[in-house]
Amino acid sequence: MLAAILFDLDGTIVNTDPIHYQAWQQMLLSYDIEIDESFYKARISGRLNPEIVKDILPQLSVAEGQKFADEKEALFRELASHLQAIDGFAELIAWTEKHQLKRALVTNAPRLNAEFMLKVLGIQTAFHTIVVADDCVAGKPDPTPYQVALNNLQIKPEEAIALEDSPSGIRAAVGAKIRTVGVASTHDPQVLQEVGTLMSIPDFTDLQLWTFLNSLIEPANVNLLN
Repeated sequence: MLAAILFDLDGTIVNTDPIHYQAWQQMLLSYDIEIDESFYKARISGRLNPEIVKDILPQLSVAEGQKFADEKEALFRELASHLQAIDGFAELIAWTEKHQLKRALVTNAPRLNAEFMLKVLGIQTAFHTIVVADDCVAGKPDPTPYQVALNNLQIKPEEAIALEDSPSGIRAAVGAKIRTVGVASTHDPQVLQEVGTLMSIPDFTDLQLWTFLNSLIEPANVNLLN
């Protein structure tokens, strides 16, 4: 029986990757590093800032790397004042409310970014629990953030569905034994399916998603009628 839907944020609820890409481009130019979209997807998207900085700017100390990451995220927030949720998100939230499902936000985004995006989108109260990487001993692709969300909601993995856009996030959700749907806003659908998604969708209007979700609800409704 379906009890909850667990949402990633960046790339899943809102397509922030073009803005993150722009911010990383601008910041890395100060080190004479030019990046393209292939570089961004392979070395940056879905990863935690400390890992990214250590990989791309290994010459920086931990403190310097943190300062660089903080400045990059401040630039992101400066550029991201007009975010809009991915198509079908509002309808999906309404559907979860109709069927009395719990909702969790599970994100690698820094807390300031997560709070900023939720405010811009007007969905600060949409989730029963919010788990950011800062709350956990490890971030995605480690399954810990999803395990924390399951524990907070007091549900089992088989009672949840995760929605994720990146290979890193999918590995985390699948590692927590949660059925996972890939949102192909930032990565090729085939890439998402190769790391363990049940299906890949372009956005939340996709009929395949709704057929799947309703199939998890309808048996319960039939039982209640009998």
